[in-house]
Amino acid sequence: MGSTVHERGATAVWDVASPARPSRLGGVTMAGFHIPDGGLAEVGLRVVPHPAVMLILEFGADQPVVHAAGRQQRGSLLAGPGLGSGGAVWARGASVDCVQVRLSPVVAHAVLGVSPADLDGVVVAVDDLWGRDLARICERLDTLSSWEERFALTDALLAGRCAERSFVDPEVAWAWRRIVAGRGLVRVDGLAAEVGWSRKRLWSRFQAQIGLPPKRAARLVRFDHAVHRLVAGDGPAGVAADCGYTDQSHLHRDVVAFTGVTPTAVVGEPWLTIDDTAWPRG
Repeated sequence: MGSTVHERGATAVWDVASPARPSRLGGVTMAGFHIPDGGLAEVGLRVVPHPAVMLILEFGADQPVVHAAGRQQRGSLLAGPGLGSGGAVWARGASVDCVQVRLSPVVAHAVLGVSPADLDGVVVAVDDLWGRDLARICERLDTLSSWEERFALTDALLAGRCAERSFVDPEVAWAWRRIVAGRGLVRVDGLAAEVGWSRKRLWSRFQAQIGLPPKRAARLVRFDHAVHRLVAGDGPAGVAADCGYTDQSHLHRDVVAFTGVTPTAVVGEPWLTIDDTAWPRG
């Protein structure tokens, strides 16, 4: 298990842990966070968009607070792919412990019981979906003494809740995986022809089941790859060329559109440290 402390200036923002082994469910990854007293209470944390459904299970002394669309949500939360576009979503909290789960939109509905399309641009309180089960889950997480035990419990919980059938058409799942494998650099207009569907049918089914239209999904995936190349230390000109942007200015505009900050500033955003590229395990 990897564990690292991230600091902003002289203040510890959070301690992050990652599992020693992958989830038993394909398309599911996890991380654990301890945010100390004073960690994010004042400065806050910009949420950087990511092409996954995000589940937060909190069990600490206090609750994280997410500010989105003029509203505040506390406690265990669920959000759809691309949350935070425009730099409009912030998280705050202190004395917080939580497990964060990222789920591919292809498996999210089967595991969570809610479609990604119902989560577009919003943050949902998990107790609205799971009721009293959530309190029992969080109490069990709090009683465990190690992150590995918490990861194992969370993984077993998600596996137990996972429906036997998929809620995503095979053609839609294939199109999503093609976009991800191509890092967003696929001819989206050609996907329908490749699966033997009309463009209208694929676009409609894709948005209804993944939560994003195909072109927006490809743009988000491309941005995610590019921004992690920047975090890894690659120069903007090379990243722009390799990631399919017309030029460096195009990359600049896309990063600002997704995060509200420039490519130079985004590499210092702590939110990105939950990813292996920015914060390698071990």
